[in-house]
Amino acid sequence: MTEANKHHEHESRVNIQGVEIALGFPDVLNFQWIGQRDVMEQLLASWLVIDDDDIPLNPRLIGKPGVGKTTLAYAGAKSLEKDVYIFQCTMDTRPEDLLITPVVDETGGIRYVASPLVTAMIRGGVCILDEANRMSEKSWASLAPLLDTRRYIDSIVAGLKIQADPGFRICVTMNDDASTFEIPEYIHSRLQPQIYLDFPEADEERRILRENLPFVDDNIMDYVVAFLQRSHAGNENYTVRDGINIARYAAKRIKSLNAVDERNIENLLRQAIVMTLGDEALEHVL
Repeated sequence: MTEANKHHEHESRVNIQGVEIALGFPDVLNFQWIGQRDVMEQLLASWLVIDDDDIPLNPRLIGKPGVGKTTLAYAGAKSLEKDVYIFQCTMDTRPEDLLITPVVDETGGIRYVASPLVTAMIRGGVCILDEANRMSEKSWASLAPLLDTRRYIDSIVAGLKIQADPGFRICVTMNDDASTFEIPEYIHSRLQPQIYLDFPEADEERRILRENLPFVDDNIMDYVVAFLQRSHAGNENYTVRDGINIARYAAKRIKSLNAVDERNIENLLRQAIVMTLGDEALEHVL
């Protein structure tokens, strides 16, 4: 075990080479993966270590917004009984945001705070870099040694080199239609394999809706699933996340108005679609 890892699992601070680092806490979310089993198997295989000389891979989950990339990564990590640390990437993410940030404490002194990524490295958890294709090359460059056989980061701010715990795993999610920066080739080659997530089939979509909205009437579910399936066939980017919002709002409207007439209920469902996605979405309503 490295010096960085000699701490209790639930401590919020750790001393590394004489520098005290405040660690973050894992994300605890009510995420259930309901979908293609093959992509879960692909993810777990990429994290598998099959020999003392082997290292885990750094998978890249690619798909349209809302298809469940983060949910898949979270559920995969929890199936391995690992804590999960999510870092939301933006175009303003700096290298120090990804690694260790200095902050002024209540005494006026400087203390160092580990990012979710570095916390996961130290604790042997899983880090999800969410929407990672929004980051600039400068931020990616700080992760290059972590994503190859070296498996460490250099924090210039704290003056530390931190080795990843052997249990550490990482994956990144990328929207295939929302890249802000071009990912440099030397990073692309470190983010393998590429795992593609597509829209779920109707049965899976209905199960996802039911998991998220157990209190919503079956007729609403059927209407929303049929709408989503027609949208997918029409190459629209509407996702199950949109469907959840439509069904949730429609159920609230129907409840608030005590609507019981089928025609009124359908009008409220159409209204929920328009208010969620806009008038153009009605093209996919029968």
